[in-house]
Amino acid sequence: MIHVVLYQPEIPSNTGNIIRTCSALNAKLHLIKPLGFSLEEKELKRASMDYINLSDITIYESFDDFLFLHEDDNIYLISRYAQKTYADVKFSSIKNDVYLIFGKESSGLPYDFLKKHFDKALRIPMKPEARSLNLSNCVALVSYEVARQAGFFSLSTYEAIKGKDFINE
Repeated sequence: MIHVVLYQPEIPSNTGNIIRTCSALNAKLHLIKPLGFSLEEKELKRASMDYINLSDITIYESFDDFLFLHEDDNIYLISRYAQKTYADVKFSSIKNDVYLIFGKESSGLPYDFLKKHFDKALRIPMKPEARSLNLSNCVALVSYEVARQAGFFSLSTYEAIKGKDFINE
């Protein structure tokens, strides 16, 4: 299973979009406080639509609370400071759950944590002048690569709501 971890997310619409992505992937979302918004905020609800009801979300009071439970798990940090790319990892060879940890929009992950786990840090390639991509885009890009390498788990590869042959009817 894919676990998307957001360290202190600040922008409700990003988190709403990530909720939709996690729901579509059947991934678990972990939110680490403090959050830069209320879970009742209109922008979050607009971006997540009704997917929030289909999502598996756990909220932690602090990063220490999250690490106490998960530091020994298969964690990968997504950071612009990494020297390996997300494409360098063979996620398909990982037998257990994968935790993808993304930093806050304004400043990323804590320096000490990043330094301690730098061997698990991955970057998304981009031109040198670019600082970053939108957080929700980063989550979608990396988490779908993990899913692709795992054969998309039990995700539908055809239109299931209107029917596989909807276009050909």
